[in-house]
Amino acid sequence: MPLTNLKVKTAGPGKHTDAHGLFLNVRPTGSRAWKLRMQFKGKRRDYGLGPVHDVSLAEARILAAEIRKMVRAGIDPVEARGLRRKSVPSFERVTRDCYRSLSGGWKDKRYASWLSSFENHVFPEIGSKRIDEIDSQAVLRVLELIWLEIPDTAKRILQRIGTVLDYAHIKGHIHAEISLKSVTRGLPRQVKVVKHRAAMAYAKVPTFMTALMALPNSAGRDALKLTVLTGARSNETRFAIWSEFDLDAAIWAIPAERMKMKNAHVIPLSAAAVTLLRRLHQERRALDGNVAPSQLVFTSNGTKPISDMTMNKAMKDMGFTNVTVHGFRSCFTDWAADCTDFAKEIVEKALAHKVPNAVEAAYRRTDFFDKRRMLMNAWEGHCMKGEASPT
Repeated sequence: MPLTNLKVKTAGPGKHTDAHGLFLNVRPTGSRAWKLRMQFKGKRRDYGLGPVHDVSLAEARILAAEIRKMVRAGIDPVEARGLRRKSVPSFERVTRDCYRSLSGGWKDKRYASWLSSFENHVFPEIGSKRIDEIDSQAVLRVLELIWLEIPDTAKRILQRIGTVLDYAHIKGHIHAEISLKSVTRGLPRQVKVVKHRAAMAYAKVPTFMTALMALPNSAGRDALKLTVLTGARSNETRFAIWSEFDLDAAIWAIPAERMKMKNAHVIPLSAAAVTLLRRLHQERRALDGNVAPSQLVFTSNGTKPISDMTMNKAMKDMGFTNVTVHGFRSCFTDWAADCTDFAKEIVEKALAHKVPNAVEAAYRRTDFFDKRRMLMNAWEGHCMKGEASPT
């Protein structure tokens, strides 16, 4: 009696016949695979058609019919399938093809790490395998090596492997879509550990700023001064252009596309920050004759922004090796909580943090601008204790 889909799922260990030599082989371990038993040139052979989780009953019958046609035509199915298998590309080749196909539309610079994550963690394990050999077990073996060590990267790699397999299916390299939903069930639970950026105590910031002001001006040191005074992220400072600043109104308007949360952010500038920017504007005008609105504020050669490490290097050169530029945002938060009466919402808005609660975000429409100006002026007063404005 022919098999049914229900019988395929529930049959116990043993051989379960369908029709014309096709049978389901169920092992004591529970694994299920299709076999086709036929005679070729007087010799009996069992042809493997694949596991049940990859090949359905209907697909097994189609594959069996194709092999029977080959046998009747005098073609050895093993040799014929071997030739086809050699033409199947490797996982690495398909991944690189997928990357070239997709990367043309990527604008986010973080996707530069897309291919390198495969080169570092995936290709050494399964890169040489044929794409049609990649299943959830192969992916599991890759993830087991990094799942707890680099959890965020491991999750991204799982998503990216899924993209490659979808691409392979669309391109016809594999016959059926491969689901990776169950892969994480074979992995231990990840415990998220939050690692905060190293920061100095806010009480030490005035001493730090005094030492910074005493040094000769440079693009890195000037960028560091503005970053501390405004509580901005380093990338917001590095890519700042002159059209974003209204020095008469003492504001810095950063467009949405340059913000981490993709929301425009207006920073009220303290007197010290305005003085610093006016000096930089005058220096740029004296050097170039004029200042284009699209020109970078912090640049070594006039066309390229300072590197991501320039401000950190300025700190290390001063002997501050165990703190980071981003840590000044933590300093600002701690100082505001311990030394001022400003509400937490105002401090969070000053740092352009996203409101975590969706309902609260929907009702909170104010940006607390006037109160944030008072907050930033107070922060300048703390940072510049005993110092004149930066020049």
